Amino acid sequence: MQIKEKIEESVAILTFKGDLLGEPDTTKIREKVHSLVSDNIKKIVIDLSGVNYMNSSGLGTLISVLTTVKNGGGQLVLANVGGKVQNLFLITQLVKVFDTYETVDRALAHFKGAK
Repeated sequence: MQIKEKIEESVAILTFKGDLLGEPDTTKIREKVHSLVSDNIKKIVIDLSGVNYMNSSGLGTLISVLTTVKNGGGQLVLANVGGKVQNLFLITQLVKVFDTYETVDRALAHFKGAK
């Protein structure tokens, strides 16, 4: 799992590439989000376009980082949730928990509208 970070107008964009299946990737993701929240970055987009498969560990990690961001007074949204990952979100009803957007640009537009 590779994580690419980009900051655009006080919004962190984390792009994941690879399958999200457990350690050590889940720890790396939690540490990255904790670091962003500690640095007072309250708006985070996770781009899942490079993730083809995710298991329960991956889902648990996303829920964990969502909680971390919310407890820090911020907001986390997902972009480019597709294929098998989208089906997993539908089956688990996590589509009701996470705000999801078709593209990173739409997710960024959401944050620009929610100043």
